[in-house]
Amino acid sequence: MKSQDIRATFLNFFQEKAHLIVPSAPMVTKDDPTLMFVNAGMAPFKEYFLGNGTPKNNRITDSQKCLRVSGKHNDLEEVGYDTYHHTLFEMLGNWSFGDYFREEAIAWAWELLTEVYKIDKDILYVTVFEGSDDDDNLKMDTDAYDIWKKLIPEDRILKGNKKDNFWEMGEQGPCGPCSEIHVDIRSAEEKAKVPGSSLINEDHPHVVEIWNLVFMQFNRKANGTLEELPNKHIDTGMGFERLCMVLQNVQSNYDTDVFKPIIREISTITNTKYGTNEQQDIATRVISDHVRAVAFSIADGQLPSNTGAGYVIRRILRRAVRYGFTFLDKKEPFIYRLVAVLSEKMGEAFPELKAQKQLIENVIKEEETSFLRTLDQGLVLLDGIIASSNTKEISGEKVFELYDTFGFPVDLTALILSEKGYTLDEKGFKEHLQKQKNRSRAASETSTEDWTVLLDDAIEEFIGYDSLQANVKLTRYRKVTSKKDGEMFQLVFNLTPFYPEGGGQVGDKGYLKDTHGDVVYILDTKKENNVIIHLTKNLPKHLNESFKAVVDEKQRHRTECNHTATHLLHQALREILGVHVEQKGSAVHSKYLRFDFSHFSKLTVEQLRDVENFVNSRISGKLPLIEKRNIPMQEAIDDGAMALFGEKYGDTVRAIKFGESVELCGGTHVKNTSDIWHFKIKSEGAVASGIRRIEAITNDAVKDFYFENNRDLFEIKDLLNNTKEPVKAVQKLQEENAALQKQIEQLLKDKAQNLSGELKNQIQEINGVQFLATKVDLDQTGIKNLAFSLGKEHKNAFLFFASSASKDKAMLTCYISKELANERGYDAGKVVRELGKLIHGGGGGQNFFATAGGKNPGGIPKALEKAKEYLV
Repeated sequence: MKSQDIRATFLNFFQEKAHLIVPSAPMVTKDDPTLMFVNAGMAPFKEYFLGNGTPKNNRITDSQKCLRVSGKHNDLEEVGYDTYHHTLFEMLGNWSFGDYFREEAIAWAWELLTEVYKIDKDILYVTVFEGSDDDDNLKMDTDAYDIWKKLIPEDRILKGNKKDNFWEMGEQGPCGPCSEIHVDIRSAEEKAKVPGSSLINEDHPHVVEIWNLVFMQFNRKANGTLEELPNKHIDTGMGFERLCMVLQNVQSNYDTDVFKPIIREISTITNTKYGTNEQQDIATRVISDHVRAVAFSIADGQLPSNTGAGYVIRRILRRAVRYGFTFLDKKEPFIYRLVAVLSEKMGEAFPELKAQKQLIENVIKEEETSFLRTLDQGLVLLDGIIASSNTKEISGEKVFELYDTFGFPVDLTALILSEKGYTLDEKGFKEHLQKQKNRSRAASETSTEDWTVLLDDAIEEFIGYDSLQANVKLTRYRKVTSKKDGEMFQLVFNLTPFYPEGGGQVGDKGYLKDTHGDVVYILDTKKENNVIIHLTKNLPKHLNESFKAVVDEKQRHRTECNHTATHLLHQALREILGVHVEQKGSAVHSKYLRFDFSHFSKLTVEQLRDVENFVNSRISGKLPLIEKRNIPMQEAIDDGAMALFGEKYGDTVRAIKFGESVELCGGTHVKNTSDIWHFKIKSEGAVASGIRRIEAITNDAVKDFYFENNRDLFEIKDLLNNTKEPVKAVQKLQEENAALQKQIEQLLKDKAQNLSGELKNQIQEINGVQFLATKVDLDQTGIKNLAFSLGKEHKNAFLFFASSASKDKAMLTCYISKELANERGYDAGKVVRELGKLIHGGGGGQNFFATAGGKNPGGIPKALEKAKEYLV
C-alpha cells in the first residue's frame, strides 16, 4: 500500500465515523507561548481541550505535521542513528471533544488496524495504565483493560507505568491515562527466541509503538493536584511513517516510499550506495530526515535565523550539512537539490511544498553556502588552536568558543583532532556547554499559577474594532513569575477593547480604572490558546467590581496607520515588481512597520520611489475602510483576498479592503487612508535568499523624520557657509578630499620606500634569519607594503613592526618569509596573538603575515624586545 493511500484510508475511515477531516495546521505555532512548533497532533486543538473555544465538529480527524528536536527519544543529535525516530513526522489522529470515549476509540482503532489495514492480530500488543501509588494515587485503568480483553488475548495486554501510560500536555492542563498499540515485525525465528511482550517500550527497532490512545479525563493544576474534567476527551496519535513501515513490510521507516525517493537522490548526488557503509548510511538518514523538517518549516513561514524557532531550523539544517561534509565528502551545497523530490512526493498532501518550492530551494542553498564558509573559517581557526597548544589535549574551553561563537560543530572538531593525533577535553567542553544551558534556562524560567476564577464566563468578547473603552468585569486572573519580567498578573475580562498581539501587530496598552479612582496599567495584551490576556504589574484592589478598560488611543492610532500601510505596501509591491511577490512576515508597531516579501533582487532607487508614490497616492486618495466580518473563506478569496501559507484560517474570516487592496486580516485599521498622512521607506535589504525586507514609517514618525532631516540640512548648510546649493558644495568637498587622499597615499608610499632603504641597514642575522624589530610611523597599509617590499629582498626574513596612531591605539605586524615559516614552523599569527597581550589587545592571521591591535602603546617597547626570543 502506497503512503498516499495509507494516509487517505485513515482519513476516510474516520470520516465514515462522522469525523470532520481538517487540514494540517501550520507547524510553526502563533499564539501558544509554551511551544515553538507543533510537537504533537493535539497541539492545534489545545484551546478546545482547555475549554477556550468551540470546535467546528465534536469529532475531528487529520494528518498533522509535527516537529520534535528534544525530549524522550527525540534529541536532535540522535536522529539518524536509529531507523524509527525523526525530527519532522506526520501524526494521524482522531479527536473527540466531549463526545465518544474509551469504548469507541479502542474499538475503531482495532477495526482500522486489523480489518481495514489487515495487520495480523498476532503481531499486535496493547498497554494499559497500571495505576500509581504516588501523590496522585491513581487507580488502574480497568475500563480500558476490560474493553481490550474482548478484542485481544489477555497475555497481549500489558500494564504500563505512569511514564509510558499516563499522558500529560505539560506541567499543567488536561491529561489522562493512555493505551498504546505496539507492533512486532521481527522474523519468526527472533520471536521464537524472545517474546515480543518483553520488548515493549525497550527501544527495539522492530517492536515499536504505532498508535497512542489518550483518554483525557483529568486537569493538572499548578499545585500538582488532579481534578476531573467536566467533559471527557479523546486524543489519539499514530505515527504515519511507522505505519507505512508495517504496511509496506519493511524493517525501517527509511525503507518506506516516504523516504526512498529522497535517499535515492542523495545517493545519486553523492555517488554513494545506501546500505553499504554504516557512517554513510547514518549521514544519508540524517539528511533525508532533516531536509523534510527544514522544507516544511520554510513553507510555513519560518526562516532559519539566530534566535527562537529560526535557530532550531538553522541547527537542523547545519547538522545535515556537516554530515554531508564529513561523511559524504560534499564540500558544496547540495541539500537544496532534494527539495524537488520532496515536493513531488508530498506536494499533493501538502500543497504548500509545491507553492513555495523555489523559495525553499533558495533559502536552503544560501544557508548551505553560508555554513560551508563557516566550516572553512573554522578549520583555519582550529589549525590556530592546535598550533598554539602546548599539549596533545585541546582545551574544552577553546573548542566551546569555536562551537559557540563560530558555530563550528564539536563532533567535526573531535574528528579532525583525532586525525591529527590530538584529543579533545570533552569534560571541559561539556562543563562550558552545561553552564551556557543553565544560563539560558535560568533566563527563561517561568512559574505560572492556576487561574483564580471570579466569574463563570467562558466567552470573552473582543469589541476593539468598534470601541477603545468599555465597562468590563474581571472573570479570572493568575500570577506569572519570570526572571526577565519579575511578578506579573494575567487578567481576563468578560469583554475587552484591547487588541491582543497577533498577525504581526503588537498588543494594545492602556489602563483599568475602578469606581474608587484606582488605576492599574495594562502593559501588553496577548492571546494564548484563544484567550485574550492582559498583562499588568499589579492586581486591581477591588476584584469583583466593574472596571473601565481604556486603550491607549494614540498608540493604537499609530499602530493602525502602520498596519493599513502594510496592506497598501503589499499591493504596491505586487503591482510594481510582479505577482510573484508574497508576504513572508510582518511586524506592525506604533513607531514603525516591517514587511518581509518574496523577491529575487535588491530594489532599485526608482522602484523604491515608485512604491512610495503608489502608497502615498492611495493615502491622498482618501480610500475608506470596507470591512467584512465573519464571511465564508471562499467568498473572501472570490473578492480577491490572498490566503498566506503558514497562517491558520477558520471557515469564516474577516476581509479588509482599501480600494483594490483586499486582505484576510484580524488586525486593526484606520477608517480612511488619509488618516495615515504619509508613508516613508527607511530601508530595504535582504533577510534570506529570495526574501527582502522593507522598514517604513507613517504619520507622526514621518513628521519627526522630516523634522530631523531638515534640522540636519540646516546644520550642514551652516557648516558650508549657508550655501544655496549644499549638494554641489558637498560634491566639491568630496572631490577635493579624494584628491588630497591620493596625495597622502603617494606621500606615505614615498615615505615607506625611503624608510625601506634606512631599515635595510638595521636588519640583523640571527641563526640564519634576517631579523628586524622596530617601531615605524606608518599606517597599516604602509606597514604592509613596507613588510612585503623588504621581504622580497630577503629570503629568510622575520620582520616585526609596531606603530601607534594615538595615545590609546597600538598596532603590531609580523611578516615571515613563507619558506622560513614552512621549514622552521614559525607562525606570525602566534607571534602577534602572544605579543598582542602586551598592548592589551589581540589579533591573528596566517603563518607568514599577521596583525594585532590593542589599546596600550606603552607595551610596544616590551613587544619589540620579546620578538627576538622567537628566534633564540
